[in-house]
Amino acid sequence: MDPHPTSLHALDEALQLTALPDAPGQYGGKTHAGYWNMVGPFGGVTAATLLRAVLDHPDLLGEPLSLTVNYAGAVAAGPFSVQATPVRTNRSTQHWTLSILQADADGAPVVTTTATAVTAVRRETWSVGDVPMPAVPAPGEQPAMPRGVGVEWLDRYEMRPVAGAIPRQWDGTGDHSLTQLWMRDAPPRPLDFCALAALADVFFPRVWLRRAQRVPAGTVSITVYFHASSAQLQATGTGYLLGQARGQEFRNGFFDQSAQLWNEAGTMLATSHQIVYYKE
Repeated sequence: MDPHPTSLHALDEALQLTALPDAPGQYGGKTHAGYWNMVGPFGGVTAATLLRAVLDHPDLLGEPLSLTVNYAGAVAAGPFSVQATPVRTNRSTQHWTLSILQADADGAPVVTTTATAVTAVRRETWSVGDVPMPAVPAPGEQPAMPRGVGVEWLDRYEMRPVAGAIPRQWDGTGDHSLTQLWMRDAPPRPLDFCALAALADVFFPRVWLRRAQRVPAGTVSITVYFHASSAQLQATGTGYLLGQARGQEFRNGFFDQSAQLWNEAGTMLATSHQIVYYKE
């Protein structure tokens, strides 16, 4: 194996953006077949693309603190544009509005996705973790999920379930919504903020586990909170993250999901919350 590969990782291919001339804060991109879901791109890679636009912006202050993505409609296969606007910059924080646009059948731009982000300059202060990483078997002790058995984007990740795997029987006997699994990009890729944003959305719909019934479902809005610095992400490298997700309330076609992501050293890197639509 070449220790110095020249080809880009699939995630880096998917996140490639080109600054559009004479359009400050606008970038052109294109969907990637390797991250395709059922009716559009994997929501995590869409979130990562929006964050990439923030990180590429020449006026960026600090590092990501939070990212909220609202999936207004499916992104179609093909080119799109991203608008990233820093609407206010303070001494320590910077606030952003973001959107993804695509041309409709008549060539008019249509918004498919909206988002907001906050970046910040972090300073050393008193810090403590109040939600320790649960005690679970090491990644090497858990078998990896097989590849090629679902939608394309699943093959872009190595997942090693610890608890709460996808039900083997869809018989309506589910009694909880907690999933724990080790995960990382496949092939392994050094962790950065964009990859972390995508990993926060790898969990299958909690309603599938809670009910053991496979119903149509899709994320409406997700917020990712970044607790790690870039130095902590670099220290994580290509190691596994332990992800934990649980639904909190399932009601009238929507449920929410909370999630936490730790590295192997037990450092919490990110938390997330999302609201998800499900159909009877």
